[in-house]
Amino acid sequence: MRLIGLAVVLTLSALAPVGANAQPTKTPRIGFLGAGNAVPVPSQLEAFREGLRELGWIESQTLTIEYRWIEGSPQRVPALAADLVRLNVDVLVVTGSQAIRAAKEATASIPIVFVVLVDPVAAGFVKSFARPGGNLTGLASQFDELSTKQLQLVKETLPKLTSIALLQRVESPSSFLKAAETAARGLGFSVRSFKVGGPVEYESPFRAAQSERIGAIQVLPSPYFNVHRRQLIELAAKYRLPAIYEFKDHVQDGGLMSYGPDINPMFRRAASYVDRILKGAKPGDLPVERPSTFELAINLKTAKALGLMIPQSVLGRADHVID
Repeated sequence: MRLIGLAVVLTLSALAPVGANAQPTKTPRIGFLGAGNAVPVPSQLEAFREGLRELGWIESQTLTIEYRWIEGSPQRVPALAADLVRLNVDVLVVTGSQAIRAAKEATASIPIVFVVLVDPVAAGFVKSFARPGGNLTGLASQFDELSTKQLQLVKETLPKLTSIALLQRVESPSSFLKAAETAARGLGFSVRSFKVGGPVEYESPFRAAQSERIGAIQVLPSPYFNVHRRQLIELAAKYRLPAIYEFKDHVQDGGLMSYGPDINPMFRRAASYVDRILKGAKPGDLPVERPSTFELAINLKTAKALGLMIPQSVLGRADHVID
């Protein structure tokens, strides 16, 4: 009888959970709010997934990702952010000032990891780079610092240039445009600024720049410009305007030149924030990081089509040259 009783006890012990308060392991859920479309898969998303895999987080196995796509339509942002909050995801990953602001307004408790090209302190997203506070942290590259460098490269590439057009999305921070205007005037350019909404408005500034004999155009950062980059590149070609952009994706797709941070490593690095938060870290205690690498990309085929000879002083500094 004792042996039978012992066997029953051992059997029940084997079936019982380890620890009196043990609970089933919960699979974390990440909310990813992307500016573009699900197909084709954006390279930034692939970089984020790769970063998660390197840390042991496998989608559909050790975590799930809820995707919402803005599809280049800013009016969708507040509803999409609110939808992810209603799902009570464990972490929200967002990019662009508008999406960050919408996520911040939608929740004060769910951790938010951002990737953005604006000063997050000046924008009011965090208290400081070192101690963000609240429920937001991530990676940020201040465009104010990049704008002057971009325009210096334009001036060195086009030494006879006297005027430049600046193209901005209406929902982008006003600081982008102010920084670019200040930098352009400081380099001796006359400036013509254009603000546009949706893609149907994109052609008018290019047409105006050509008719006013403006020599080049600077496309200011926007996740929506990135989504619609092929349209912008085609317009620059159509109106024969040398253009500088934020990311090398534009140059790979036919744009003339770009200077800015390598965005994919920023998204890969964002995965490390998600990892630490899922392991118990508070976003407000995780310092906001700045990218360490900046890239100059030049498309020589586009330069040839525009009748431009890229100076060796510029070409020699390029990180990516597309023939």
